[in-house]
Amino acid sequence: MSAQQIHAYIERLSNLLRNEFRRSGSEHGLQPIQIEALHYLSLCNRYSDTPMGVTEYLGQTKGTVSQSLKVLEKKGFLSKNADDNDKRIIHLRITEAGRTSLEEIIPAALFSRACEHLAADDQARIIDALKDLLRGIQRANAMKSFGVCRTCRYNQKLEAGGYLCGLTQEPLSLSDIQLICREHEPINITLGQ
Repeated sequence: MSAQQIHAYIERLSNLLRNEFRRSGSEHGLQPIQIEALHYLSLCNRYSDTPMGVTEYLGQTKGTVSQSLKVLEKKGFLSKNADDNDKRIIHLRITEAGRTSLEEIIPAALFSRACEHLAADDQARIIDALKDLLRGIQRANAMKSFGVCRTCRYNQKLEAGGYLCGLTQEPLSLSDIQLICREHEPINITLGQ
């Protein structure tokens, strides 16, 4: 299948999902960009839950992200907290109200219904193919991977139990290593590549 055909299918799927986001988001008073920011914040770790992390992940301007975050904070869907060690750094936390709304929006109902009709092995093949496509796009364009800590070359399992981030030298919990990080570097990438 050619790049043109793959692009056509992904573009059509994206349009369907964006339309569903608009519809379901409007029920919560949210624009698609606000849903995307909220979704990112529900998945990221403490190194990535900053306005800059949201900006990098979404590929939007600082101004667009800033306005979206203000709306989310005003609606009570997220809170802003200064970093304990560096007060210049602001961490964004999704609130219970934000998490509840997000669970009603993502995954989109039309998407969930479609997936219910796919066999488990078909779902697994689609996931693998999409993961490979995403990695290919990121590598070909030198983009950050935003992967989960457990797949990062900096993640170190300690003999005494627990984990350590080799980049920050900070301990990581089991729940930490399940979250995405803006500093992620895939295990198979070595320094200098």
